[in-house]
Amino acid sequence: MNGLLVRRAEPADHPAVARLTVAAYEADGQLKGENGYGVVLADVATRAETGEVLVAVDEATGEVLGSVTFVLPGSPYAELSGPGEAEFRMLAVDPAAQGRGAGAALVRACVARATELGCAAVVICVRSGMAAVAHRLYERLGFVRMPEKDWRPLPDVQLLGLRLDLTAGD
Repeated sequence: MNGLLVRRAEPADHPAVARLTVAAYEADGQLKGENGYGVVLADVATRAETGEVLVAVDEATGEVLGSVTFVLPGSPYAELSGPGEAEFRMLAVDPAAQGRGAGAALVRACVARATELGCAAVVICVRSGMAAVAHRLYERLGFVRMPEKDWRPLPDVQLLGLRLDLTAGD
């Protein structure tokens, strides 16, 4: 992770976060036929009001390479998390910056934040059949499938639930 800094997004980062998040989802084909989800992804200010938007920044240039939204159960962006669980959503790395470790650094920052808050687990959902790289990343970091957390926000979109237990040691 040399040369990467993960920190909380500042309002000045929001335009870059909006651009790269939409670009990453478009590059993965995840915005085809989505009714307005691109607008939701681009609304960084609203996410920052009710969750923690984190960014991975190139320390040498200050360029925002990726972002993620960390939330707790009951907050407006929480979809899967229950008591004692944290969740992250909208993990995105600028397509031009992929392969530099920003995604893994952001996931690790969310896990560290959940641990700091005393959470027992971190849960996420990933789109079925999409982003094989993301699936491998989560598996490598210890996330396991939780089919009981699978759900469909739209009839043709299947989201798969994953969970990382924080109580079983590393």
